[in-house]
Amino acid sequence: MATFSESMAPVLLLCLALCLTGTWAVDRSNFKTCDQSAFCKRQRALKAGESPYRALLETMELTNTKLTLQLINDKNKVRLLLELYRLQGNMTRVKINELKPLKPRFEVPDVLIKEPSTEPMSLLSQDENGVVLSLGVESQRVILSVRPFRLDIMEGREVLMSLNSRGLLAFEHLRIRKDTFTYKVTSTVASVWDNVKRVFSSSQTDGEAEKKDADPASQAEDEEEKDEDGMWEETFKTFADSKPNGPTAISLDFSLPGVEHVYGIPEHADSARLKTTDNGDPYRLHNMDVYKYELYNPMALYGSVPLIVAHSAQRTSGIFWLNAAETWVDISSNTAGKTVFGKMLDYVQGSSEIPQTDVRWISESGVIDAFILLGPRPQDVFAQYAALTGTQAFPPIFALGYHQCRWNYNDQEDVQAVDAGFDEHDIPYDFIWLDIEHADGKRYFTWDPHKFGMPKDMLQGLKDKKRKLVAIVDPHIKVDSNYKLYEEIRSRNLYVKTKDGGGDYDGWCWPGSSAYPDFTQPEMRTLWASKFAYDQYEGSEDNLYVWNDMNEPSVFNGPEITMIKDAKHGEWEHRDVHNLYGLYVQMATAEGLIQRSGGTERPFVLGRSFFAGTQRYGAIWTGDNIAEWDHLKISLPMCLSLSVAGIHFCGADIGGFFNAPSTELLVRWYQTGCYMPFFRAHAHMDTPRREPWLHGAENTALIRDIVRQRYTLLPFWYQVFYHSHTTGEPIMRMLWTEYPQESATFAIDDEFLIGRDLLVHPVTEQGATGVTAYLPGKDEIWYDFFTYKKHNGGQNLYIPVTMSSIPVFQRGGSIIPKKLRVRRSSTCMEHDPYTLYVAADLKNTAEGELYIDDGHTFKYEKKEFIHRKLSLANNVLSSVNLVPDANFSTLSWIERIVIVGTSKPSKVTLKTANGLERQLEFDFDATVSMLTLRKPGMNAGDDWTVTLQ
Repeated sequence: MATFSESMAPVLLLCLALCLTGTWAVDRSNFKTCDQSAFCKRQRALKAGESPYRALLETMELTNTKLTLQLINDKNKVRLLLELYRLQGNMTRVKINELKPLKPRFEVPDVLIKEPSTEPMSLLSQDENGVVLSLGVESQRVILSVRPFRLDIMEGREVLMSLNSRGLLAFEHLRIRKDTFTYKVTSTVASVWDNVKRVFSSSQTDGEAEKKDADPASQAEDEEEKDEDGMWEETFKTFADSKPNGPTAISLDFSLPGVEHVYGIPEHADSARLKTTDNGDPYRLHNMDVYKYELYNPMALYGSVPLIVAHSAQRTSGIFWLNAAETWVDISSNTAGKTVFGKMLDYVQGSSEIPQTDVRWISESGVIDAFILLGPRPQDVFAQYAALTGTQAFPPIFALGYHQCRWNYNDQEDVQAVDAGFDEHDIPYDFIWLDIEHADGKRYFTWDPHKFGMPKDMLQGLKDKKRKLVAIVDPHIKVDSNYKLYEEIRSRNLYVKTKDGGGDYDGWCWPGSSAYPDFTQPEMRTLWASKFAYDQYEGSEDNLYVWNDMNEPSVFNGPEITMIKDAKHGEWEHRDVHNLYGLYVQMATAEGLIQRSGGTERPFVLGRSFFAGTQRYGAIWTGDNIAEWDHLKISLPMCLSLSVAGIHFCGADIGGFFNAPSTELLVRWYQTGCYMPFFRAHAHMDTPRREPWLHGAENTALIRDIVRQRYTLLPFWYQVFYHSHTTGEPIMRMLWTEYPQESATFAIDDEFLIGRDLLVHPVTEQGATGVTAYLPGKDEIWYDFFTYKKHNGGQNLYIPVTMSSIPVFQRGGSIIPKKLRVRRSSTCMEHDPYTLYVAADLKNTAEGELYIDDGHTFKYEKKEFIHRKLSLANNVLSSVNLVPDANFSTLSWIERIVIVGTSKPSKVTLKTANGLERQLEFDFDATVSMLTLRKPGMNAGDDWTVTLQ
């Protein structure tokens, strides 16, 4: 791709100026619809029930762990190879590729954490219509039907999931273009091959003829496909996309009987429960920089995770479609559009039709590589997906504190003034951030010599207060022969190439003319990681962390504001790897921060673009939102969708990136963000300054209280993150994940759980004087987190609110640790004491955990931590070690225990690990049945019991 000509520069500058002024919303004409995407339009035109594929049973081979079978397209006689695996953990893998492609097709690397382990399968029966396989799990089996090809996964008599049941399998095989000289040569070869076949035809049986090799000549002979517009080249607006490999799209449909609710496939600014797409565009997965994105539509945004989770009261399952090319996902349902009354009427009238959701995946290139996650519980599906792609990286505890960001803090003096402002107003924070203006001419890994001429002094000033700084490092590199990094990458030939492979791809981004490192190459990732070393990144210190923005990649003068698809990454086109680019950037950056510490320190990296597996490398935020109430509301389902898809460290820009929020909106956004995993305020350079103390004394006090709430709960947040890291379960959870049989929870996405035990219903309506929250669990009770008032579960509860209200509830039966001594940063609170909040259930029991480690290194992997089980039963509260061989000590102690939902005891006795007993003083508030034990004094890492008599 050539650089912009001088004549085009004014147009680009005008475009950038308009973007910076914030006067435009998203221009939908810059982004394709399905009808404007040739392969999507072509595949979507296929009609259900007309599958040309059948299985060739005579080609079947079954080993202990793998079935292979050829499929043939009866229209063009092209053969595919089907591979079926039973994986450990109740998963099934289906791969489909061309049997003999003209050249290799792209298969996604580096996303699976390892090659999945397989389990035995066995043949139960076989006839001319198909085969039945045992999956080695109680009553689970696969029925493979021959004509048309179809797979049904069953448990007993129940169909759990079907593949190609609607006959929408499509596989556009690699071929030679008919109007090229190469094709003429191939046609000559085909003629020669005809003569050879005639010579041997008398000795060939019909069956043997059917088994003929799918060589290029025979493919050319048997093709019936007609070339259509967009198969060999495609134009969108002024951008021409050459397609040297021709049409390569793939498609497969999945049917989910008994399912009405599906979730996942982020990122879209839409409800968490996915909608049917019969009357509009499919959901699109194609990572792009979308300026001021619209709400409640299926258009693609910054990242893609091709995972759908299906849920009913009976079962949870998932489909992971491992493909990094542009992908469209169609969803249809036989209950779509029916009201609750209509469904009840069906039931009364004895309708035999059960609910069913159909999901169809359409990708531009690559192979079909689908993982079927069979649950059956939500926690099982999360564990199954984590076993494939990894769990959420365990961040340092200070990354869970408050982050203050702006595009841009002007200079070192500005940073110092903002830092001092937090101290002056007694508001804790852990990170201050610098955007693109901090670098020298937007040359990343550098500092503006006039505004940030002494970065080590700035970083040391923050370190003295136990605070950190994040600097942006974007993956577009300024084309400048005097820029050392640009020249080093160029000299190693590690930039993305133009379509002919001869020159470096040149696009336009913040520095102007920019080159794009080819992060798909391990050598490039190694080089990038090395640049975070202290002797390479001049001015950096160990309290400097990193933000990767624009990593879709964003290309201002590219089609759909991203890279042209025929750019080259070695032997592969960008169309094959597009959705992987952001993952690779964040991967290399995280590795760089680990390496600079000698492998001892956990990194913190924020990225904007993502793919399956991104959770292993850091945090994600929802991009450039707007200071509007609807954008506050949408941040909940957006993060919940990310959480369902394995990316648990997520948040949204507090206050909205664009425009200026009202004070009411800003306060409500702080209240919401405080209870999201990633807690950062951020704003566009053209918005008025909005540090927390700039909105009047009353609102400063409100925001101060909100931020301090976050810090008191850091022990709980840290424990939930550790649990997510070890199990794959979400941190921020939709209610149905904990109440899977409670249908009232299935579509709720305006409230959420943190772990199992905190329920949050943010206030997201302007001028609200009350909200209605659903409290799940008919046999459970919930306690107002601030007033301790008790409420029964299984009901909609109206809650009056004021500007200081954040409706939060603690589940009865839980124990939550807090630290009530809030200091200027989380690191300053390291050795402070704990308060335990015990919420008794209806049986007067409760359970919880306390997790403690050093907060920042990888030593926890060597069991250098404290992990304790806290439990209340039979009027005895106890702390016992969950991991006996763990080795860590703490200076923190238990300074207070609060038990709600209990009766007043006559005395309270503490027994410590050394066998000593003593009586504890206590207070009892009968109005809320709250018992407070003050200064019990035991070490937080010791065994102890407290007996209530």
